[in-house]
Amino acid sequence: MTSGTATATRELAAFLRTRRERLDPLDFGLPPRRGSRRTPGLRREEVADLAGVSTDYIVRLEQGRGLRPSPEVLEALARALRLAPAERGYLFDLAQQRPPHIEKSATTAAPDLARLVDDLSPLPVMLINHRYDILAWNPEMSRLMLDLDALPESQRNCMWLCMLHPQRRDFYVDRERIVREGIADLRAAWAAHPDDTALADLITEFRTGDEEFARLWAMRDVRVTGRGVKAMCHPEVGRVAVRFEVLIPAQDPEQRLVIYRAADDDSQAALDRLCV
Repeated sequence: MTSGTATATRELAAFLRTRRERLDPLDFGLPPRRGSRRTPGLRREEVADLAGVSTDYIVRLEQGRGLRPSPEVLEALARALRLAPAERGYLFDLAQQRPPHIEKSATTAAPDLARLVDDLSPLPVMLINHRYDILAWNPEMSRLMLDLDALPESQRNCMWLCMLHPQRRDFYVDRERIVREGIADLRAAWAAHPDDTALADLITEFRTGDEEFARLWAMRDVRVTGRGVKAMCHPEVGRVAVRFEVLIPAQDPEQRLVIYRAADDDSQAALDRLCV
């Protein structure tokens, strides 16, 4: 068993256990049992009944004993545990039951996408990969975030800037939500790219270097957020709220185009002042 496979097996075990423990038996119409439950959530035998597998099978999965569930079993587990779509994808990735990724991890911007980033000015736009490495950006995005041109390449990463850059700790108004969503997205990417040592090293750096990241990573939330609103405290123009959209090009699916638009009139005025 390779180290990547062993890690995925351990994570599959932990993920199934945490998803089981978060469920409320009352939501499943399960009859009350005598005595109090010693552990939260559903019992293993209850999940086994819901998924149509043996209790021993669930026990072995949660103990990380090298099982590789079939797609049919994974589908049954996803239904039994009431997994959200992103969590379901994460489960299949951990079990290595998705078609393998044949694309190489993007480390440089596709030329046509880099030109598109410039063409979308004056909207702040950047191009990132699954690790949150920033591959291309336009001047408007650089003015909104910070001087990306002046950063070393190793620091040109959205999550690194959010977690470890000393001037970015108070940049987001709702920092807890932004960090939580970013980590949930990063966890999905980690499961989809089990052999990406650069991503694994990056996550290790975050876990050892930032207590907030370590705490939220341990919660094992999995969610891919493709659009939403972020409010920022910019040092020059004050509060700026933006709506963001994440687009994945069909020809370069390992790259993501991130587009910001002002969420209100005051934010539009702030962006106009910033990008004069």
